[in-house]
Amino acid sequence: MRFNRMLLSTTLVVVALVIQVSVLARLHLPGAVPDLLLLTVLGLALVYGHVGGALVGFGAGLLADLAPPADHAAGRYALVLCVIGYLAGLAKPDHGQLKSATGPMAVVVAAAVGSTLLYAGVGALVGDTAARHVGLSSLLFTAALYDLLLAPFVVPGIMALARRAENDPLAEAGGGGGGSAKKPDVTAGWLSSGTGLSIGSQRGGLRVKAARARVARAGRIKGVKRL
Repeated sequence: MRFNRMLLSTTLVVVALVIQVSVLARLHLPGAVPDLLLLTVLGLALVYGHVGGALVGFGAGLLADLAPPADHAAGRYALVLCVIGYLAGLAKPDHGQLKSATGPMAVVVAAAVGSTLLYAGVGALVGDTAARHVGLSSLLFTAALYDLLLAPFVVPGIMALARRAENDPLAEAGGGGGGSAKKPDVTAGWLSSGTGLSIGSQRGGLRVKAARARVARAGRIKGVKRL
């Protein structure tokens, strides 16, 4: 991952984790807790693709595993978000442009349900049966509902920030090959349309005609004086 990706991803993940632990977890909503960290990983994965999504998801999950008040084995949520980030990155839109909100909302619902099931499944493997006492069906419904309501305020903004970091003007200016590669395209477009060529030829023709007229006039005036 490039430096701007790492810096932006780290900043967004840390901010999302702080808000989730200090604000969302204290709302005491029925069922699940709105997963702002999951939405952050989804927004970045939809721009960076499956590899970037997996890396961001693993880092975000590991940070959540180590941040207090974590009450589960370290690496459990890192595995969940790594898988979710990878799968969400596979749904990356072409050229980073979203044609509608249906696709991202479907990804959010699938990620909320899938992360809850995967987290509960990994917990069952390590002997954590807390999901059985709370009620898995209630967790699935509330997790999908809360994340779906929160997604329109989080995912588009994160995707916009990620796209802006990808189109860094300093990086474009630093790469001389990229800048010089764009000029022939513009020139070729002008020449293929014939606009620049016709305007240039017309201007050149007018200048040549004006110069010839001045020379002819000067010759005729000199001839008169000689007579």
